[in-house]
Amino acid sequence: MTYCVAIMIDAGMVFASDSRTNAGVDNVSTFRKMRTFENPGERALMFVNSGNLAVTQATLNQLDQAIRRNVEPNLMSVSSMYDVAELVGEALREVRHRDGPYLQENNVDSGANFIVGGQIFGERQRLFMIYAEGNFIEATPETPYFQIGETKYGKPIIDRVVSGGTCMDDTVKCMLVSFDSTMRSNLSVGFPIDLACYDREALRIGRTHRFDDQDPYMLRLSQSWGEGVKRAFGQLPNVEWH
Repeated sequence: MTYCVAIMIDAGMVFASDSRTNAGVDNVSTFRKMRTFENPGERALMFVNSGNLAVTQATLNQLDQAIRRNVEPNLMSVSSMYDVAELVGEALREVRHRDGPYLQENNVDSGANFIVGGQIFGERQRLFMIYAEGNFIEATPETPYFQIGETKYGKPIIDRVVSGGTCMDDTVKCMLVSFDSTMRSNLSVGFPIDLACYDREALRIGRTHRFDDQDPYMLRLSQSWGEGVKRAFGQLPNVEWH
């Protein structure tokens, strides 16, 4: 399993993904699930993915090969984020159409999902979630974030904290608390966590960081959040029985 989140706020975007692909007593693998494409000053694109690893890697490689071979259209030539989402959806659909029947013969799920966001010069920042079938939806002010993978444990904190006006630093903290809550409740999500921030209108990827299980900030954040939840719980009123 996996857990990936992307949040779009007025100030920009924050993307994060875990790196665990298998979980078990003796079967844990780590693969990066975040990819960025950029031409500084002209476009900045961020991708996170979940699902069948071979399918997601093949999809990204196909998109990358189109850029390298100057096949039109490609991620670095299209003029809108909508076109970027269409290219990703088409590539994902093509890979699943090619490999899906063979995977199905061995009862292997070929499902995969992407969250794609960023900004191209002349257009506002935009965020899309692309489904396994290749179709997609776009984030709105009412729904400013997308999750894929193991979503249920990390969703409540984002719903309570994040809105369009939330600052970048608070959005980053909220996202990392979301990961901490998910990892505490589900062993199939784990370190390292990749995080990338995009400042609106910058047209280049800003701050990036990879957090491992010994990262001092993550250890301090987890401890502070746990202690804060216990304090808040202790202050709740008791039920009044009538």
